[in-house]
Amino acid sequence: MTDIATRVDQAAEAGGEAAVVFLRDLIRLQAGGEEAVQARVAAALEDLGCIVETRRYQPASIVLREEFASETAMATEERAAVIARFPGSGGGRSVIFFAHPDGEAFQPQHGWLHDPMAGEIDNGRIHGWGVADDLAGIATMVEALRAVRAAGLMPKGDVILTSTPSKRHARGVHALLHGGITADAAVYLHPAESGIGMREVKALASGQLVFRIVVKGRLPATQEPGHAAFAHTAINPIDKAMSVLAALKALDARRGARVHHPALDAAVGRSTNLLVGDFKTLGDGRAARIAPAVQLSCALSFPPGEKLADVQAEVEAALAEAVAADADLMLETSFLSGVTGAEVPMDHPLWIETCEAVRRGTGTLPEINPMHTSSDIRNPMVQSGIPCVGLGPLCGDLTQNGGRDEWVDVADYRRGVAVVAALIAGWCGAD
Repeated sequence: MTDIATRVDQAAEAGGEAAVVFLRDLIRLQAGGEEAVQARVAAALEDLGCIVETRRYQPASIVLREEFASETAMATEERAAVIARFPGSGGGRSVIFFAHPDGEAFQPQHGWLHDPMAGEIDNGRIHGWGVADDLAGIATMVEALRAVRAAGLMPKGDVILTSTPSKRHARGVHALLHGGITADAAVYLHPAESGIGMREVKALASGQLVFRIVVKGRLPATQEPGHAAFAHTAINPIDKAMSVLAALKALDARRGARVHHPALDAAVGRSTNLLVGDFKTLGDGRAARIAPAVQLSCALSFPPGEKLADVQAEVEAALAEAVAADADLMLETSFLSGVTGAEVPMDHPLWIETCEAVRRGTGTLPEINPMHTSSDIRNPMVQSGIPCVGLGPLCGDLTQNGGRDEWVDVADYRRGVAVVAALIAGWCGAD
C-alpha cells in the first residue's frame, strides 16, 4: 500500500498545473450558465473512462426523510445532475463523491477587484464566482480520479462522481440517493469556510429549523394620519413581539440546559441555539403610526440525535403557551425549512481512511469541524444511511457570506486533489 500511495502522490503532483487549468475552465464556463459547466464536467469524466449520464429532475418532486422546505425557499425549475461511475475491478469498497456546480446568483454590480469569470490567480489565490462554493469541489473529484488513473491504478471498488445542484434546496444529491445511487461511503467536497483548509474534516453536521413569526397588531379606530394620541387604544405589535422574544429566549435557555453533544459542547460550550436573525415591522416606517405587524425570522440549531419533528413541536408548544398567557397576542408561524443532523464516529473506517489521506497530503492529522450547521454531509447519512464526511481546500471571501473576490488557495487545492486521490486508493483499494 505504501508503494501505491507514493505513486498516487507523485501523479497528483505531476498533474497539479493541469488541475488548476481545469478549475479555471469551470470558472470561465459559468458565463454560459450551469449547463455549460455540467457539460464540461461530463466530458472530462467520460475522457477518464467513466460511464456518464445526466439525470434531469424536479426538486419539488423529491420526497425526503427528516427534511422539508417551503415552496418559497425551494428552487422550482428543472435541474440536471451529472453521474459518472468508474467501475472497480472487484473486491473493494465503493464511494460517492459529490459537490455542487451552482453558486450564488451572479450580480453584475459585484464590486470585485478581479474579473469574476476569468479565474485570475493573484498572490497564490485563484479568484472566481463560485470557485469556493463549489467549483473547486467539482474540480477536485475529477482531478483526483485523473491522478489515480495517471498512477496506473485501478480502484477495486466503484468510484461514483456526481455534480449535483444544491442552492435553494435544489436537492441534486437527494434526487440521486432516492433514485437508486448507493455506495459504502460518501464524501462531500467543498472548500473549508472555517479558515483551516485541508487540515479539517467535517464529520458532524447539526440540524437546523428555520421559521418566521408574524406578530399582528390592531390599529386605532381613527382616520387621523397620526396615531400617537390614540396609541393607548391600539395593540402595538412591537410590544407584543417583546413577549414572543421572551418566550423564545426562555425556550432557548431550557434547551441549552437540557440538550448536549460532547463535540459541540467542547467547541463552543453549547449544543443548541435559537437565533432571532431578523426583526422588522411590516409598516411604512413612520414614527407616528402603529405598524400592522412585526416579523421575526428565526433559526434553531440542534445536534445529531434530535428529531426534526420533535424540535418543531417544541417551538410550537412554546409559542402556544405565550398566546395562552395573553389574549391580545396574535401570531402566524411559518416553518420555512428544516434539516436533520448526522455524524460519523471517530472509530468509523471512513474517518480512519480520511485521516490517513489528510495526514499524507498535509503532514498533520485533521481536526473535526463540528460547527457547520446543516452541512450537506448530512444528506447521504439521513436519506440513505450512507456514512459521509466533508473536506476541501482553504478559501475565503465567499459571495454567499457577502464577501468580494471569492478565492481558493491554489496550493491547498492541489493538496486536496492529492488527498482525495489517496482516499480513493485507501478506501476502495487499488490494483
